[in-house]
Amino acid sequence: MDPAGPVPGSPTSTLALTSPEPAKPTRPLSSDTADTAHDARSRPAADVTPGVNPAANMVVDATGLEALVAELAAAPCYGIDTEFHTERTYVPDLALIQIAWDGNVALVDPLAVDPAPLAAVFGGPGVAVAHAASQDLDVLGAACGTVPATVFDTQIVAGFLGMSTPSLSRLVGQTLGVRLPKADRLSDWLERPISERQIAYAVSDVAHLLELRTVLAERLDALGRLEWALAECAEVLGDRTPARVPEEAWWRLGDIRSMSRRSRGVAQEVAAWRERTAAETNRPRRTVLSDLALLAISQRPPRDGAELRRTRGVDGRHLTGGRAREIVQAVERGLALPAEQIRMPAENRDAPASPAAVAICSGLVRQIAEDLDFDQSLLATRADIAQFLCGEPSRLDSGWRRDIAGEPLRRLVEGDVAAAFDRRGHIVLEERSRRPASSPPGPS
Repeated sequence: MDPAGPVPGSPTSTLALTSPEPAKPTRPLSSDTADTAHDARSRPAADVTPGVNPAANMVVDATGLEALVAELAAAPCYGIDTEFHTERTYVPDLALIQIAWDGNVALVDPLAVDPAPLAAVFGGPGVAVAHAASQDLDVLGAACGTVPATVFDTQIVAGFLGMSTPSLSRLVGQTLGVRLPKADRLSDWLERPISERQIAYAVSDVAHLLELRTVLAERLDALGRLEWALAECAEVLGDRTPARVPEEAWWRLGDIRSMSRRSRGVAQEVAAWRERTAAETNRPRRTVLSDLALLAISQRPPRDGAELRRTRGVDGRHLTGGRAREIVQAVERGLALPAEQIRMPAENRDAPASPAAVAICSGLVRQIAEDLDFDQSLLATRADIAQFLCGEPSRLDSGWRRDIAGEPLRRLVEGDVAAAFDRRGHIVLEERSRRPASSPPGPS
């Protein structure tokens, strides 16, 4: 495959996989007339990034962001990553957006400038290259109103080369021989000014993504798996997490099936109240009401505010602003909830399948994955196999999974072939003689 040419099987025929040159300085992407008197989070690049490598352009105002969007409009692909915090808010706090393209790197400060104009880039023909992109896409979707239309996720793609969900550091090290800095991974990304060490880390998270894509795509193309990988990226990342259903929030409490019907109703209504309150106030759920308190309330429902205050895990801070009354009202709704209105998760789909059949088919899938140097969990999980055996919709029913694993399993399950072991102990599928083997002699 010509590394400078289009990627076979890519969603766009004009996508070029060129290895990025070393990062080079470009014109500043921030306004020369930034108002230095406003909030410190909106300082000009010189104040935010003292002594930073000139390849890291800080975007801190609308003028700089407009220039960045204009430059990215013609880019066939760009690397993207985000830094965000989840411990202080219900909706993740976006702290930084890193973008790499054509040897350049820009850092967009969402605390200084609204990143929404990046939607024009996301909706364009360029392919976003990211690593373990699912959470990043959720955060970008909330901040920009949309996500990149086409994403090449290097972690997903690596599974087609036998690497099981590798970290970016490991993947870059094994593939490109580059060691990434990790010193500031857990630093406070909402603090301003951003430190030089943070910027070095942020830049390293995107600086190698385009070259990584080139190398991975070349290897996949040589193995005839590139289309599989692109299809998997589209399927996994295109199916964004649906909006949370508050009445299903109680499912996260643990062994809910052991609860009584009464406790389930109370847990459903109180957890739904907590979910809505956390979303409305943009606070973490635990600061609205802890899981311990929620479980204690569901097991011994309080009848009034006084009993609620004596409930284990309930903190006085949970009950301010009329919330004690709201919780008691949620308890009353839960106690009155008809059994048919209690929402339960789907039953475990492993149950109907024969454990012996699942074990045999899992062994075959494992061997197929090993023979292909493939990540087995990417090919099929135990749940996929159980669903397939029960005739329920399964990922093994269609696409590349059907071709390399679903079809052999179908032939085995339907009796067209039999499973045996060769001299190396590998499972082989053989045409059936349809003559039953003689049974061992019974006890005399």
